[in-house]
This record gives sequence, structure tokens and C-alpha cells, in this order.
Amino acid sequence: MTLLLPRQRGLKQVAPSRRAWNRGSMTLPLLPGNTFNRNLGKEKFHKSHHFDFPNDVPTMVGEEKSGIGGEPLLGQKLKPKFSIFPKGHGSDAPAWVVFDKQVLCFKAYFQESVQERRDEQYRVRKCKIYFYLEDDTIQVVEPEVKNSGITQGTIIHRHRIPLPPPNDDQFYTVGHFNICQEIVFYSKTFMIVDCDLFTKNFLQKMGVKLNPPGCIPEDPYTSKREEMEKNMQPLRPYEKIDKLKQFLEHDTHVLRFYCYWDDSESLFGAFRELILHYFLADDTIEIREVLKPNSGRDAVVFLHRGKLPKHVPDRLYHPGEITDRTILNTTAPSMHDSRYVFDSLKTGSVYQEFYKDCDLMIGTVINAWGRKIVLCDCDEFTKEYYRNKYGVVDFTPVKYKSKSTTTFEREIPPYNGFGSEEDSFNSTLGLVPKAPQRNIIKFMEKDRQGLESNVLRFSARLITDDPINSERKFVISYFLSDDTIAVFEPPVPNSGIPGGKFLERMKMKIPGQELFKSEPSKYYTQQDLFIGARLCLFGNYFCLVDADEYTFNYMEKNANEYHKANICTILTKLKTTGETHSLEIKRMLSAHDPQRTGIINYDDFRNIVIQIGEGLLTEHEIMTIGRYYSIREQQKTDICLILHVVQEALRKATFEDFTKISEAFMYEDRQRTGFLPVQESRNILKGFQLPIPNDILDEMISNFLGADGQVAYRNLILGMNWRENPVPHVDIKHPLEVNKAGSGEFPVKKVTSINYIAFIEDLFGKQE
Repeated sequence: MTLLLPRQRGLKQVAPSRRAWNRGSMTLPLLPGNTFNRNLGKEKFHKSHHFDFPNDVPTMVGEEKSGIGGEPLLGQKLKPKFSIFPKGHGSDAPAWVVFDKQVLCFKAYFQESVQERRDEQYRVRKCKIYFYLEDDTIQVVEPEVKNSGITQGTIIHRHRIPLPPPNDDQFYTVGHFNICQEIVFYSKTFMIVDCDLFTKNFLQKMGVKLNPPGCIPEDPYTSKREEMEKNMQPLRPYEKIDKLKQFLEHDTHVLRFYCYWDDSESLFGAFRELILHYFLADDTIEIREVLKPNSGRDAVVFLHRGKLPKHVPDRLYHPGEITDRTILNTTAPSMHDSRYVFDSLKTGSVYQEFYKDCDLMIGTVINAWGRKIVLCDCDEFTKEYYRNKYGVVDFTPVKYKSKSTTTFEREIPPYNGFGSEEDSFNSTLGLVPKAPQRNIIKFMEKDRQGLESNVLRFSARLITDDPINSERKFVISYFLSDDTIAVFEPPVPNSGIPGGKFLERMKMKIPGQELFKSEPSKYYTQQDLFIGARLCLFGNYFCLVDADEYTFNYMEKNANEYHKANICTILTKLKTTGETHSLEIKRMLSAHDPQRTGIINYDDFRNIVIQIGEGLLTEHEIMTIGRYYSIREQQKTDICLILHVVQEALRKATFEDFTKISEAFMYEDRQRTGFLPVQESRNILKGFQLPIPNDILDEMISNFLGADGQVAYRNLILGMNWRENPVPHVDIKHPLEVNKAGSGEFPVKKVTSINYIAFIEDLFGKQE
């Protein structure tokens, strides 16, 4: 069979040789389309260099010079610089990530010759070899041996160790380690005899065939020393008192007992309440006295911490008289010829019995240096301790009654008229007078936050017979942050009264209180202000006749604090008086609705509610009912009229920063949808301090709302731009009602129609 190839210029058709067919393989000629490009997928094509700078030392690469792109040349075998792990298993992350904090541990030893010693000729020193997989570093550590006289610890610090010559240009890798194998570190031969379980599992996964573990040869001199120590018997055996174990187990563990000492029988004695602390770490006791305020006693420790003897000794011993061991002089009393030995029989020792934890129980009377202390109760930790150790179950406390002491109430002197009452009261609380502190928590919660003013504004009139003063209008503002009241009188042209600030912002006292008294004065609170309320401020009597929409909404939202705005409380009050006249009330309401629409006028509804309440309802409660059952029709204002008013106000103020307004809207619109929420759009416009009243601004924004309730700000900006898109002049038949600042009249949403059917159902229930 002959393989026919296309004829090309300069080439002849060649049939494969018989030897190639006999091998069962075939080699394609180097023709276009019959070869493979080996550079496919290759990214490195740099030429290798002849010199390198390991550790900042210029060296010649030599035989390790690689080919193009760092690939080895034909027949070249590069020496591995780090440990080579099997491919295809585990993660592809670098070794310093995969093998972080993973260490191979080998048990090894090395022999050290000893010169000029008859007792030993060599010494076997045990050590451990640590191989860190993350960077192929090695550390050799020798465990410390007691009384060895040899500097032990770290023999070789952690670093990469080179192979012995002539391969000192390479370093040890994980493949050089195995059990029962000698390894040379800096001309010192170490014999590896065993390794830990983690190392065995790791080497087996690497494919290393582990040798059976060996044993460390016995050191003759060390064995001789151990045998000598076993045969040694001390002539004077010491008592072994292990106090460290007790300290380590019970450190910071303290038993607490509540006790008392009755010393009332002695002269100037008293009944003392005490607390006893028993420290389990060293069996010491401390007693502290519970001092009541103004007891007249110094806060000192009743009994300092120490061991408490059960029996009071006849005399106090001198320092050094009581010791753990007694020394006896066996010979002459002179200093040179005297001999001393320890008294193992303790013939001259002083024995003292101290209180232990087993001696302290509820109801026990202990002797604290002649004072009878009665233990009455203990804390939960102490109960749990005695329950687990001694099996005590009964912890019934001992009841005691201390003698009644005369208590004196603090008498506050009356107010003297200097400064404020709060300042004068604080001066009586201590020797150093301090300024009164404001309620900072209430201030942070009720202070102005953005558009939330937290100020209740009411419209008021003077209660007087003077016809001029009776027509004056006032704005009373109540600040919720500090319970202060300010009164402002809007100026009226040609009235002869200048207007302005009528009363400074301050706390207003309720009239009829004594001036110079010890009790603090009572002030007007937020519950005292409602429609129909009468206030007396510095001799001026005001009647609250109206409030702004924010005040009504705030009081209705917080109805649990304002009973005058709580619709449930008002309906309950009406039920108690109107159940007997339910038919009459329904007939009165239906009489004002001849067409049976279920809707009547507010004035008629107000008169009927006043008759139902029989004088029990205030004007504010009647307005709350009207607002709750009202049907409010929002009249739509002509958009051309609104834009004409807005453009006229901007033109008079020479405002032309419409480009900046557009940039501000686009900055907040991250998705570039062309729409923003109403509140966010209002904040942006308010940030430019436009000379437009708030109600007109809200009305203008409401006319540019999309289907989802968001503002189309591009159309809004175009409508405001009086320079490029002027609105033609509009004949104003019905001028806009604008709330001028300081006019004393609030833009309240007027209530004209009442749904009395819903009112009857809530008051008397649904009719079947």
C-alpha cells in the first residue's frame, strides 16, 4: 500500500519504507498542514540569561541555563529548587498557601565524642527535626534534660539547609527524609529513627515507602547516672508539702459568707454586718464590714487576709518562732564548734489549728480573735462548692434582725429667689455646687432631625375684654426636646402693634404655686396643650384655637401620649353617654342627610357631637373625630399656574443654577432611570434654598409624579427653567393660598364632609 501525497514544487512523492510499516507507525513529512504548532498556548518567549543574582551575589548560571521561555533544552535536566509534589492531586495554590502551618516531625539522635573523660567516651543526644512544608526550611531542637550541664534547646535555627558537598548548590527537600536513614546537616550526622502519625500519613500519600522505625541506642553515662539516683537515699527526708497544685486548681476561687457580729452589749458597741471571704488557693480568711451610707465609720478591712486560728493563743509569737522545720544544736553553744541538725520529731514545734473550708457552714459560730462571728448565708458559688464536695443540701439562711437605727430624711431648704429653682436645688446636694444637667437622651431623640421639627405649634388668642387685644393672634410653639415654650406675635400692618417675639423661649410654670417652697415647681407639659386649652403665661391668658398639620399628625401618631387625640378613648367616652340615646343620635344625623348619601357637613356634625358628649368633649377631641371620619377632596391646581408662580419667584431672585440642580439629581440617580423618590427630590430642591414656599413646592412636585409614585426630575427641571422654557402669562382667577412665614395661620387640610355612617358603626356597632 502506498500513501499518495499531493505533488508540490521541489518535492517528490515518497513511499514509506518497509521498516516503518513493520513497526506499525508512520511519520508524516514536514509539509504545510501535516505539522503541529508547539507554540500554541505558550505565553513566555523570553531568552534565558547567563547571569543571576541569588542573595544579591552575581553568579553564572552555567549548565542550568534554560531555553526560550524558560523551558529546558533537549536532554537537559534541571535541578529542583524546592520540593516537588505529585500533580493532579489537591489544590493548584502555591505551597506556602496549601501547606501553611504544616510541619513534618522526625525523631533523631546524633553521637558526640567526649575527650579526656574516663566515665564516658561518647554521648548520645536525642533531638527532633522539624521540616516546614511551606518553604522547605528545617529546624533541629534538642529537648532539655535536667542537670545535663549541656546547652540544649535549638541546635539549628529554622532555615534552608544545603546538601553536603559536592551538591552544596542544592537544598534539602521532602524527598530526602525517611525513617532509619542518616542525614547530614553541616558535617553533623543525624540518624532518623521515627516520626509522628501526621508525617507518616503525608509521606505515604507522597508515595514514599517508609522503613520500619528504629530505636535510639542507650547512653552508658546517662544510664549510670539514673541508676545512681535511684539508689540514693536521703539521710534527712524532707516533708513534701505541695502548695502549688492547690493554688493552680483554686486560684480566684473564693467562698463568700454573709455574717454578723453583735457587739451591742459592750460600751459604744453596735450590731455589725460582715462578709467573710475564704480563699481556696491558700486557706486564708478575710472579713469586711458592710457599711451603710452616713454610718460614721471608716471603710477599713475588719480582718486582713490570713490564716485564722481556731483558738486564740495565750501570747503573740515573735517572728521566726513558728517555722516549718526546727533546727537543733547538738554540740557546744560556741559558733565555731557548733553542729546543727533538723528535728525530724518536731519536739519544739508550735502546733496551731486553723479554720478550713469544712469548718465553715451556715449557722456556725467562729472565733475571730475573740469575736463571735455568726455565719448566716452564702452566695450561689459557695452553695455549689459545698454541694459537690461535701454533699450539703440544706442551705437555709439564719434570719437575724438588726437593731433599728434612726433615719433622718434630707430636708431641702426653700427656694431663695436667686437663680433658677433647679440651680438652687443642685447647690444643696453637695459641698461643690454643680450646674443642672439637661436630659441629653430626650434632647437627642426629640431634637430637629431633617424635616422632622419636633415642635408643636398652636394658634392662640388673648382672653380679655379689651376689643383691641382680643383680635391679636399669637403662635405658641412647644419644643419637645426640652419642654420649653415660646410665644410669637405675627406683625399686622396698620394695627399699631409692632409684633415679633412676645415671650422668650423658656419653661413656663403653672400658675397658682407658692414661690418660696422646697418642692420643685410644676411646669406646662405637652399634654397640657390642645385645642381649647387655656394657658396662663406670666399673667397673660391664652386660648388655643388651632394647630398646624404637623401638630395634628404628631399627636394622632402618638395617641398613647395624647388622650385628646386618641380616637379609641374618645369613642369610649361617647359610648358611656350615648348608648341610651342611640336611636335619637342616628335620627339627628340622618336628618341632615336628606339624600341618604352617608355624608353630612362638618359644622352640623360638630353640633350633634357636642349634644352627644353633653359637654364632656373638648374642641380638640371633636376635631379628632372629624379628622378621623372626614372625606377630604384634594383640589388639583393648574400646573401652568404653579409653574408661572415658581418661575416668577425664581426670576425675581435671579436664580439660574438649573445645570447644578440637574447634576445633583443625576448624581442621586445611579441607575439613570430619570426618576427619584419624592422625599429625596424635595431634599435636593431644599438644598439649593429656592425662594419658593413649602406648600407650592410640594404642589409642584406632586404634578410631576410618574406611575410608580416617583418624580420625573428632568421634566421638573425643564418646567422650573424660566430662562429657556418660560411659561406664558396666566390670568389668576383664584389665587393660591400661600402660608406666609409668621402669619399665625397654618395650612391645615380643611375638613368639610364627614362619613357619619362609619361613625355610627364604630360607636354603636354594625346594623344587621
